[in-house]
Amino acid sequence: MSKILIINGPNLNLLGEREQSQYGKKDYKFLEDICLNRAKELKIELELKQSNVEGEIVSIIQDARISHDGIIINAGGYTHTSVAIRDSLSIFKKPIIELHISNIYKRENFRHKSLISDVVTGGIFGLGTNGYILAINSMQKLLENGN
Repeated sequence: MSKILIINGPNLNLLGEREQSQYGKKDYKFLEDICLNRAKELKIELELKQSNVEGEIVSIIQDARISHDGIIINAGGYTHTSVAIRDSLSIFKKPIIELHISNIYKRENFRHKSLISDVVTGGIFGLGTNGYILAINSMQKLLENGN
């Protein structure tokens, strides 16, 4: 059974409260539930972690090298600022999917640059919380096909 980790960065714990025009009205618990349900359907072991702290995210990624087959990451604002998260992802030599609920390319100019895009396998953005389901499906296919 494949083991996948979803990492959510800063402010994602406030889904449903913040910027509903960008992120929708569904809360973080809803997001966790839909992800866990989809993983169960696919017979994937799924773990979700959320942190507002850059160093904690780096440690989570480093630990995942040993325990997980793939990472789905929504690094939030750290996508555009964290060389440390980028470097830890580059050490993880298994599939990684970058994910964003909003379309970062339709937002402020400073959000157009992702520091992690060049070290991940692929990316999904702008599809709301449904992007998580697509990422889980895609990760399952990547692992199944040995990509």
